[in-house]
Amino acid sequence: MANVDPARSAQMSLVRSRDTKPEMRVRRALHAAGLRFRLHDRRLPGTPDLVFPSRRIALFVHGCFWHRHQGCVRARLPKTKLDFWEPKLSGNVTRDRRNTAELESLGWTVMVIWECETADPARIASLVEQINGVRRLERRPPA
Repeated sequence: MANVDPARSAQMSLVRSRDTKPEMRVRRALHAAGLRFRLHDRRLPGTPDLVFPSRRIALFVHGCFWHRHQGCVRARLPKTKLDFWEPKLSGNVTRDRRNTAELESLGWTVMVIWECETADPARIASLVEQINGVRRLERRPPA
């Protein structure tokens, strides 16, 4: 392994993939709106952050930097180690596209809310409306 700056290593160890501030904002708002969901369902491609099984919705809360939010100031490339960061971040985008396509082929609706959008209550309210607009699946009577 290459020499890694201990300060950088300590900083990167604080980066979480679950229970992030943006994810928690979304979860609190959706729960307050009466929506119930499952968290991080590993049985689904990409392990969506929130899953609404009865509506077949997979919701991802994407970090703008890590998932390359187009046009967002938070999605800028670092100034150093571009030979590491460019393939890493473009690989994340490629993986996101592949997971979305796979979920859609399985009959799931895929929704994404970006980190920068989670600070806007109107955007979260719009997300609640979108989710409520998707009809629940009819339950089959027991055989």
